[in-house]
Amino acid sequence: MPRLTEPSSVAGDNGPVTKQVIEYLSKKGYNRTEAMLRMESANQEASGTPARVEESGGARYARAFGLLKRWIEENLDVYKAELRRLLWPTFVYSFLNIVSDYYPKESRSFFTDFKASFEKEHGGELRALEPISLPEHVLDNSVAKIYRGAKYRLTMSTVAFVNLIQFLESKERDGGPVIIAVMQSYLNIVTIERNADDEHSLARMLGRARQVEDFPGEDEGIPGHNPGSANTDRNAGSTVLTRLKLGPLPMENDLMADVQAELEEEDLRNPPADGQNTLVQEFEQHIKREESEDAPNRQDVPLPPSLARDVAMEVQKVKENRDRFRIEGRTGGVGPAISVTMFTFHNTFDGINCLDFSQDNLLVAAGMQESYIRVWSLEGKALPSASQSGTLNFQPSSSRRLIGHSGPVYAVSFSPSTAPSDPIATSTASKYLLSSSADKSVRLWSLETWTCLVIYKGHDHPVWDVTWGPFGHYFVTGSQDKTARLWSTDQIAFLRMFVGHDMDVDTVCFHPNNAYVFTGSCDKIVRMWAITNGYPVRMFTGHAGNVTSLVCSPNGKLLASADDSGTIILWDLGPGRLLKRMRGHGKGGIWSLSWSVESTVLVSGGADGTVRVWDVTGSSDGGGQGKIVGEGGTGIKLDGSGQVQAGAGVVGGGGKKKGKDVVVTPDQISAFPTKKSPVYKVRFTRQNLVVAGGAYLP
Repeated sequence: MPRLTEPSSVAGDNGPVTKQVIEYLSKKGYNRTEAMLRMESANQEASGTPARVEESGGARYARAFGLLKRWIEENLDVYKAELRRLLWPTFVYSFLNIVSDYYPKESRSFFTDFKASFEKEHGGELRALEPISLPEHVLDNSVAKIYRGAKYRLTMSTVAFVNLIQFLESKERDGGPVIIAVMQSYLNIVTIERNADDEHSLARMLGRARQVEDFPGEDEGIPGHNPGSANTDRNAGSTVLTRLKLGPLPMENDLMADVQAELEEEDLRNPPADGQNTLVQEFEQHIKREESEDAPNRQDVPLPPSLARDVAMEVQKVKENRDRFRIEGRTGGVGPAISVTMFTFHNTFDGINCLDFSQDNLLVAAGMQESYIRVWSLEGKALPSASQSGTLNFQPSSSRRLIGHSGPVYAVSFSPSTAPSDPIATSTASKYLLSSSADKSVRLWSLETWTCLVIYKGHDHPVWDVTWGPFGHYFVTGSQDKTARLWSTDQIAFLRMFVGHDMDVDTVCFHPNNAYVFTGSCDKIVRMWAITNGYPVRMFTGHAGNVTSLVCSPNGKLLASADDSGTIILWDLGPGRLLKRMRGHGKGGIWSLSWSVESTVLVSGGADGTVRVWDVTGSSDGGGQGKIVGEGGTGIKLDGSGQVQAGAGVVGGGGKKKGKDVVVTPDQISAFPTKKSPVYKVRFTRQNLVVAGGAYLP
């Protein structure tokens, strides 16, 4: 750091002593101490006392922030929720300014005094900022660079903003100008007029003020980010959203003709019951996928030519769609009744990391902490092996071990399949299994020979998630190296690399039409990517915790995302807007989500040991009486205010009684507790039945 040239006079010098000290420090090379003394001297009157709050060195930020915090907490409830959103960015930028101005003692005191207010929502960022004590740390810290490199966006009603500015201007000698300077330098506050039916209406604002937890807005914090837009340029302005093609992928003409012919033969062999559609009618009305303006082009996402297996799978999908249990919306305020089949694994010693069920409902696979995979038959039948069935000492077994990874297995995924309709017809069972591991690799396993076929390498760090595309062939991975990658089974190298997240990519999923990929990260952001070019087309912000699960609705229009704070958010993909938040799970993470066939009901499972069913179509502002479901687990009752009530002696899945700070929103239909079994996987079948899996952890 270059030495400061001493001016002819130092403002606030109280005699020759200060001047001599500065000369001594400069001579000895104590540049940092010299700079601090100069700033303190410049902020003092001749008597040695600070003139105003903004002239009191590093302590001015603590006094000004305390003033702002007290005023917000004493404000009217109608404005309190949105004004509280101002506290976090003001805290961060004030702390970074104190550190940059060489006030290590004041910066530590400021951080310690005020951090408790933000630990619930910003715990990860606080842990990243806490070690900062010198200006050099600000330049090197990843979180500090993100905040210093862009303005923090906030949306506020005009009335609340005017109220804020008037207060700060009236406190000129108490710290108001300090907060105004922070706002001008680092915040981008967008003011919105309050309308009767929008997010800033009086009713909505009062509703948010009554909530126990306060959540960031969907457009908060991202530089230059318009809701839904993937453009993070701070000069982006009112960016026009990329038009999405969310319709179903058109079916091949040859495949369509073969499927119709098979359905006609099936209708002749097994005529429908009275009042029931024929299979051909069901196909024409609900399943048939033709080209349209809203559908992607098949040439943009090429797939291998269709085989007899594909025809058999499409025929079975039509049968399952016609014969499924239909889930209607709420009737008289009561949600639809959903049944859940729970598979519990015992004696695991906390060794299971992940689970997946095959779509034909015949197999379940578990990824183990001890670096192997175990596959079980859900029917308890022996699993055949094409490579060992003829050997002399071959012993059939209802489970198989797949050994090959050199690190814990974090994700497994079965290839697409359908339930068998005819034992002698073409097999539609799952043929392959994908697994990802801490050893940085993804493996493709054959479920016919129970051997590893391919090892896919490319990630530089552990691979947290892997999932198949809806038609097979393609799959996507998410890794600790902050990237997601698109692969195909016939190529050893990845096809696309999706780069944009600031932290680990923890969860990934496909759009039902195979044209888009979704990624969720520890940076609390969900991104949507186009497979054709690898570009981001949507970005969704609003989570208060790490994103732990993603799933797109079967109709292709909605996305559900969950985080480790126990919150589920629904997004409308077209406009890229947040629809609503749903709460009910305890903390620890929601690990799995699944949609009903009609895209009207969502089911979730997580670390709190419950499976919960949610009404997607209803409003989260409504009321309604809940019910206690299950015995021996968590007794959860939802009253009209959205508060959890637990009966005496009722113990939750984690072994602790539920407190009143757990909020359940009225869109929860039912909750199925377990006996201390975290739920790793939930899945709606094509006939609208739910299967779930977890491990008993006493």
